Amino acid sequence: MKQFFLILLSVIIFSACGSNPQFDKQTYDQNKESLSDKEKTSPLDFLKVAGQDRKSLFGLGKETVVQGTISNSATICSYKDVRVKMLCYDNGKMVEEHEDVISDVIKPASTEAFKTRYRLTKGTDSIALSIMSAAVVAEAAGKRK
Repeated sequence: MKQFFLILLSVIIFSACGSNPQFDKQTYDQNKESLSDKEKTSPLDFLKVAGQDRKSLFGLGKETVVQGTISNSATICSYKDVRVKMLCYDNGKMVEEHEDVISDVIKPASTEAFKTRYRLTKGTDSIALSIMSAAVVAEAAGKRK
């Protein structure tokens, strides 16, 4: 009985390895359209924000400079007008909230840097950044010749 299963398993493995599936352009195009639809309807699934803050040297410590990056992990869609929310904390308690729109076009599989300046509440010790929304760049405008 064991030998029968080993022979059957060997036949299945060899037949699977020997098959040579051909590239199906129609299936590829359908999958590409499906991925494009997902990227267009759910930009927040493909955009990530990261950043850090520091006191401005020229503002004599009154201004806080927030430097960050927005990364696009999408493979087809570009995004623009990314709304970034910044929450400011003092000892774990939220004391202030800001929103910015980053108008740069963030191309697929790329990262864009941004910088903003604020006069934050005294005692602010940390910030948290998140993306609220983004607009999809029209395909004709996203392609360059």
